[in-house]
Amino acid sequence: MTASTSNSANQGNVVFVHGLYMTGLELGLLRLRVGQGGFQTHIFHYHTLLEPVQENARLLLEYLRQLKAGNSLHLVGHSLGGLVILRMFELHPDLPPGRVVLMGSPVRGSIAARSMMHGHWGWLLGQSGPGGLADEHEPVWDQQRELGILVGTAGPGLRPRREQLPEPHDGLVSVQEARIPGATDMVELDVHHTGMLFSQEVADQVVSFLNRGRFHRSLA
Repeated sequence: MTASTSNSANQGNVVFVHGLYMTGLELGLLRLRVGQGGFQTHIFHYHTLLEPVQENARLLLEYLRQLKAGNSLHLVGHSLGGLVILRMFELHPDLPPGRVVLMGSPVRGSIAARSMMHGHWGWLLGQSGPGGLADEHEPVWDQQRELGILVGTAGPGLRPRREQLPEPHDGLVSVQEARIPGATDMVELDVHHTGMLFSQEVADQVVSFLNRGRFHRSLA
Protein backbone atom coordinates (compact mmCIF):
# COMPACT_ATOMS: atom_id res chain seq x y z
CA MET A 1 0.00 0.00 0.00
CA THR A 2 1.33 3.44 -0.94
CA ALA A 3 -0.08 6.93 -1.04
CA SER A 4 0.75 10.30 -2.54
CA THR A 5 -0.13 13.84 -1.56
CA SER A 6 -0.75 17.14 -3.36
CA ASN A 7 -0.72 20.46 -1.53
CA SER A 8 -3.13 23.36 -2.07
CA ALA A 9 -4.77 26.12 -0.06
CA ASN A 10 -6.25 24.05 2.71
CA GLN A 11 -10.06 23.78 2.65
CA GLY A 12 -9.61 20.34 4.17
CA ASN A 13 -7.93 17.06 3.32
CA VAL A 14 -9.44 14.74 0.70
CA VAL A 15 -8.37 11.10 0.36
CA PHE A 16 -9.21 9.46 -2.98
CA VAL A 17 -9.71 5.68 -3.13
CA HIS A 18 -9.49 4.14 -6.61
CA GLY A 19 -11.38 1.26 -8.18
CA LEU A 20 -10.68 -2.25 -9.47
CA TYR A 21 -7.60 -2.73 -11.70
CA MET A 22 -6.59 0.88 -11.07
CA THR A 23 -3.59 2.42 -9.34
CA GLY A 24 -4.78 5.91 -8.46
CA LEU A 25 -3.06 7.57 -11.41
CA GLU A 26 -6.41 7.53 -13.22
CA LEU A 27 -7.71 9.92 -10.56
CA GLY A 28 -5.01 12.48 -11.35
CA LEU A 29 -7.19 14.95 -13.28
CA LEU A 30 -10.06 14.74 -10.80
CA ARG A 31 -7.63 15.17 -7.97
CA LEU A 32 -6.10 18.24 -9.66
CA ARG A 33 -9.51 19.85 -10.14
CA VAL A 34 -10.57 19.17 -6.57
CA GLY A 35 -7.23 20.55 -5.40
CA GLN A 36 -7.92 23.72 -7.35
CA GLY A 37 -11.02 24.05 -5.17
CA GLY A 38 -8.73 24.61 -2.21
CA PHE A 39 -8.39 21.08 -0.86
CA GLN A 40 -5.25 19.18 0.04
CA THR A 41 -5.52 15.87 -1.81
CA HIS A 42 -4.14 12.40 -1.19
CA ILE A 43 -4.41 9.05 -2.99
CA PHE A 44 -4.68 5.76 -1.13
CA HIS A 45 -3.28 2.99 -3.32
CA TYR A 46 -4.11 -0.63 -2.54
CA HIS A 47 -3.95 -4.05 -4.21
CA THR A 48 -7.40 -4.60 -5.68
CA LEU A 49 -6.78 -8.22 -6.74
CA LEU A 50 -4.48 -9.56 -4.05
CA GLU A 51 -6.39 -8.53 -0.93
CA PRO A 52 -10.09 -8.88 0.00
CA VAL A 53 -12.20 -5.77 0.52
CA GLN A 54 -12.18 -6.18 4.30
CA GLU A 55 -8.38 -6.21 4.45
CA ASN A 56 -8.10 -3.18 2.18
CA ALA A 57 -10.60 -1.41 4.45
CA ARG A 58 -8.32 -2.12 7.40
CA LEU A 59 -5.32 -0.79 5.46
CA LEU A 60 -7.26 2.35 4.54
CA LEU A 61 -8.08 2.97 8.18
CA GLU A 62 -4.43 2.46 9.10
CA TYR A 63 -3.41 5.00 6.45
CA LEU A 64 -6.01 7.55 7.57
CA ARG A 65 -4.91 7.28 11.17
CA GLN A 66 -1.32 8.00 10.15
CA LEU A 67 -2.31 10.93 7.95
CA LYS A 68 -1.87 14.32 9.56
CA ALA A 69 -5.30 15.53 8.48
CA GLY A 70 -5.86 18.20 11.10
CA ASN A 71 -9.49 19.03 11.79
CA SER A 72 -11.02 17.94 8.47
CA LEU A 73 -10.87 14.69 6.51
CA HIS A 74 -13.01 13.94 3.44
CA LEU A 75 -13.14 10.72 1.41
CA VAL A 76 -13.91 10.20 -2.29
CA GLY A 77 -14.21 6.63 -3.60
CA HIS A 78 -14.67 5.44 -7.17
CA SER A 79 -16.27 2.06 -7.93
CA LEU A 80 -14.66 -0.62 -5.71
CA GLY A 81 -13.10 2.20 -3.70
CA GLY A 82 -16.55 3.05 -2.40
CA LEU A 83 -16.97 -0.46 -0.98
CA VAL A 84 -13.59 -0.19 0.70
CA ILE A 85 -14.64 3.10 2.31
CA LEU A 86 -17.95 1.66 3.54
CA ARG A 87 -16.22 -1.37 5.06
CA MET A 88 -13.71 0.93 6.71
CA PHE A 89 -16.51 2.78 8.49
CA GLU A 90 -17.84 -0.55 9.76
CA LEU A 91 -14.63 -0.70 11.82
CA HIS A 92 -15.95 2.31 13.81
CA PRO A 93 -12.96 4.58 13.21
CA ASP A 94 -12.29 7.65 15.30
CA LEU A 95 -11.38 10.11 12.54
CA PRO A 96 -11.54 13.89 12.02
CA PRO A 97 -14.94 15.09 10.73
CA GLY A 98 -15.60 15.43 7.01
CA ARG A 99 -17.79 14.32 4.12
CA VAL A 100 -17.86 11.27 1.83
CA VAL A 101 -18.55 11.04 -1.91
CA LEU A 102 -18.99 7.68 -3.64
CA MET A 103 -18.78 7.68 -7.45
CA GLY A 104 -20.14 4.77 -9.47
CA SER A 105 -19.81 2.42 -6.51
CA PRO A 106 -21.93 -0.80 -6.60
CA VAL A 107 -22.51 -0.68 -2.87
CA ARG A 108 -25.43 -3.13 -3.09
CA GLY A 109 -23.25 -5.60 -5.01
CA SER A 110 -22.34 -5.77 -8.68
CA ILE A 111 -24.53 -7.63 -11.17
CA ALA A 112 -21.61 -7.56 -13.60
CA ALA A 113 -19.32 -9.15 -11.00
CA ARG A 114 -21.84 -11.89 -10.21
CA SER A 115 -22.23 -12.57 -13.91
CA MET A 116 -18.47 -13.04 -14.16
CA MET A 117 -18.50 -15.43 -11.20
CA HIS A 118 -21.32 -17.50 -12.69
CA GLY A 119 -19.59 -17.53 -16.06
CA HIS A 120 -16.35 -18.89 -14.59
CA TRP A 121 -14.58 -15.56 -15.07
CA GLY A 122 -14.58 -14.74 -11.36
CA TRP A 123 -10.82 -15.16 -11.16
CA LEU A 124 -10.55 -11.83 -12.99
CA LEU A 125 -11.96 -10.15 -9.89
CA GLY A 126 -9.25 -11.59 -7.65
CA GLN A 127 -9.88 -11.27 -3.92
CA SER A 128 -12.27 -8.36 -4.48
CA GLY A 129 -15.00 -10.66 -5.83
CA PRO A 130 -15.99 -13.01 -2.99
CA GLY A 131 -17.25 -11.07 0.00
CA GLY A 132 -17.05 -7.84 -1.99
CA LEU A 133 -18.18 -6.97 -5.51
CA ALA A 134 -19.87 -10.31 -6.21
CA ASP A 135 -21.96 -10.40 -3.02
CA GLU A 136 -25.31 -8.71 -2.52
CA HIS A 137 -25.36 -6.10 0.23
CA GLU A 138 -27.99 -3.97 1.95
CA PRO A 139 -25.95 -1.02 3.18
CA VAL A 140 -27.48 1.67 5.37
CA TRP A 141 -25.59 4.88 6.08
CA ASP A 142 -25.81 5.65 9.79
CA GLN A 143 -22.68 7.74 10.19
CA GLN A 144 -22.74 11.38 11.30
CA ARG A 145 -20.81 12.33 8.18
CA GLU A 146 -22.73 13.57 5.17
CA LEU A 147 -22.69 11.07 2.30
CA GLY A 148 -23.09 11.97 -1.38
CA ILE A 149 -23.77 9.39 -4.09
CA LEU A 150 -22.77 10.27 -7.66
CA VAL A 151 -23.82 7.87 -10.43
CA GLY A 152 -23.52 7.83 -14.21
CA THR A 153 -26.32 7.18 -16.68
CA ALA A 154 -24.49 7.30 -20.03
CA GLY A 155 -25.31 3.68 -20.79
CA PRO A 156 -23.53 1.00 -22.83
CA GLY A 157 -20.03 -0.01 -21.94
CA LEU A 158 -17.89 -3.10 -21.49
CA ARG A 159 -19.62 -5.53 -19.18
CA PRO A 160 -20.77 -9.17 -19.13
CA ARG A 161 -24.36 -9.92 -20.16
CA ARG A 162 -25.37 -6.29 -20.46
CA GLU A 163 -29.06 -7.18 -20.74
CA GLN A 164 -29.08 -8.02 -17.02
CA LEU A 165 -28.05 -4.53 -15.92
CA PRO A 166 -31.07 -2.38 -14.96
CA GLU A 167 -31.48 1.01 -16.58
CA PRO A 168 -30.21 3.61 -16.03
CA HIS A 169 -26.53 2.73 -15.66
CA ASP A 170 -23.05 3.99 -16.49
CA GLY A 171 -22.10 0.97 -18.59
CA LEU A 172 -20.98 -1.07 -15.61
CA VAL A 173 -22.89 0.02 -12.50
CA SER A 174 -26.60 0.80 -12.36
CA VAL A 175 -28.20 3.57 -10.35
CA GLN A 176 -30.07 0.86 -8.46
CA GLU A 177 -26.81 -0.77 -7.34
CA ALA A 178 -25.43 2.53 -6.03
CA ARG A 179 -28.28 3.58 -3.72
CA ILE A 180 -27.77 3.71 0.04
CA PRO A 181 -30.61 4.47 2.47
CA GLY A 182 -29.52 7.29 4.74
CA ALA A 183 -27.34 9.05 2.14
CA THR A 184 -27.51 12.84 2.32
CA ASP A 185 -27.78 13.49 -1.42
CA MET A 186 -27.60 11.67 -4.76
CA VAL A 187 -27.02 12.99 -8.27
CA GLU A 188 -27.25 11.25 -11.65
CA LEU A 189 -24.98 12.54 -14.44
CA ASP A 190 -24.66 11.66 -18.11
CA VAL A 191 -21.21 10.04 -17.77
CA HIS A 192 -19.70 6.58 -18.17
CA HIS A 193 -18.17 4.53 -15.40
CA THR A 194 -14.53 5.38 -16.13
CA GLY A 195 -15.22 8.57 -18.06
CA MET A 196 -16.55 10.21 -14.91
CA LEU A 197 -12.98 10.45 -13.66
CA PHE A 198 -12.16 12.92 -16.43
CA SER A 199 -15.37 14.98 -16.35
CA GLN A 200 -15.26 18.63 -15.31
CA GLU A 201 -18.94 18.36 -14.35
CA VAL A 202 -18.18 15.48 -11.99
CA ALA A 203 -15.28 17.39 -10.43
CA ASP A 204 -17.53 20.42 -9.89
CA GLN A 205 -20.14 18.25 -8.21
CA VAL A 206 -17.56 16.62 -5.93
CA VAL A 207 -16.24 20.04 -4.88
CA SER A 208 -19.81 21.22 -4.29
CA PHE A 209 -20.58 18.32 -1.98
CA LEU A 210 -17.30 18.56 -0.10
CA ASN A 211 -17.95 22.27 0.49
CA ARG A 212 -21.69 22.28 1.22
CA GLY A 213 -22.83 18.73 1.86
CA ARG A 214 -25.09 18.97 -1.20
CA PHE A 215 -24.68 18.54 -4.94
CA HIS A 216 -25.28 21.56 -7.16
CA ARG A 217 -28.61 21.02 -8.92
CA SER A 218 -27.94 23.63 -11.60
CA LEU A 219 -24.95 21.54 -12.70
CA ALA A 220 -26.86 18.26 -13.02
